[in-house]
Amino acid sequence: MSAALRPERAPDWLRPLLRGVRDIDAAALGHRRIPPPAGGRRAAVLMLFGEDAAHGPDVLLVERASTLRNHAGQVAFPGGGADPDDADVVATALREAEEEAGVEPSGVAPLALLPELFVPPSGFVVTPVLAHWERPVAVHAVDARETASVVRVPIAALADPAHRMQVHHPSGYTGPAFAVAGLLVWGFTGGLLSALLDRGGWARSWDTTRVVDLDAAWSAARADRREVAG
Repeated sequence: MSAALRPERAPDWLRPLLRGVRDIDAAALGHRRIPPPAGGRRAAVLMLFGEDAAHGPDVLLVERASTLRNHAGQVAFPGGGADPDDADVVATALREAEEEAGVEPSGVAPLALLPELFVPPSGFVVTPVLAHWERPVAVHAVDARETASVVRVPIAALADPAHRMQVHHPSGYTGPAFAVAGLLVWGFTGGLLSALLDRGGWARSWDTTRVVDLDAAWSAARADRREVAG
């Protein structure tokens, strides 16, 4: 366990999730069974859960810039590759969240580490860091070259069956996705979010047979965003 972890500081509403991810494995996270390669590039993501008086518990997500080399335009947890000066994966996750979304590390309580997950498209071996946002601040896209937008998505919106589907990628991949806040959340992040909803006791029954082509799902999300913006 990292010395930076503070599981005792989890609020009551987050404790079921903390218990639910104890001893969880990669398969239970909905991740493809590809073991991390030896010597893989290390990275971390911050799964940052906060609470808002208007909409209750939420999670922080970022929309990656469309010009990035890897995962361009996709919605993700804040995160990225480890720097030599990072003390550990927790430090990596906190630094990346600050650089991408303006999160202040001092206001975050890291709670637990999830298993390392290999992401073949980027070659990263990613450690998800579960954390509570004790003192939220206003967030924004710090660098437009990396981040297009930042959003706090209510857990209730993610759990809404109307916002859930499975998407089919031309590669043959089919996995859970969410259409929320004018965004499409799928792939690595969609699989993690689906598992977290289950483990936290937030999931509601939804139509798992609803499979949408990825391009069609993208188009629908963009149309929703234009409608909201208009």
